[in-house]
Amino acid sequence: MAHIRRLERTRFRVGSTAQAFRRWAALAHGPLSRLSGSSAQSRCDNPEECGCDPGYFRDHLEDVMHALPKKSARELRTLVGALDARILARARAVRADSPDVPWWRDQL
Repeated sequence: MAHIRRLERTRFRVGSTAQAFRRWAALAHGPLSRLSGSSAQSRCDNPEECGCDPGYFRDHLEDVMHALPKKSARELRTLVGALDARILARARAVRADSPDVPWWRDQL
């Protein structure tokens, strides 16, 4: 946790990682309608504020995992990986059009 706080003070907004994790967890445990992709048609230019693009929050978590020291990153990756697995298990279909595009980007 200390590594995340330090990282947020220097690189990200304070509290942004906790917010992203809560939003991603809400998607993993929330109603299946959130996984339907219907929100893809109503994307805005400020997903951090409105939450219309859940991929934004997963992108943030990915950025944090890459910036943390190895042990802290591994711990966060374990938590996020469990949420990823739950989301993928509940999603009807997740396109894999390009290996260069993460599965959560504009596909939920």
